[in-house]
Amino acid sequence: MLTELFPFDFQQINPATIAGIALWALALYLAFSPVADWVTEQLNRWFNFAERSLYTSQKEFERTRQGRESQNAFYASLFSIVPFILVGILAEVAIELSLGRSWAISVGMIACIGSGVYELGRRDGSA
Repeated sequence: MLTELFPFDFQQINPATIAGIALWALALYLAFSPVADWVTEQLNRWFNFAERSLYTSQKEFERTRQGRESQNAFYASLFSIVPFILVGILAEVAIELSLGRSWAISVGMIACIGSGVYELGRRDGSA
């Protein structure tokens, strides 16, 4: 069924590569959490601005404002992951090309642990 919907075969994609990309994206998201917060805030601002242009009535806009802003914050938090996934793809490809496929997941796990410890220390230091 999936082969009828998509023009490529999913069996050609290695599950280890997908796991490595996810690990690298998580590690980068944790290591650069202030950047992730900034991206989320900018996306939220843009979604709110773009949605404001769809309303012609100020009264209708103000009536539904709280629900729409909550929904836009949710979408912004989801879409803020995309840049980190893209950089995670680049990191995964670079590790696979330089060290080999077997090292890609191992280094990704080490990066996740290291960035998690760094983030915990950063939050503890700021509190």
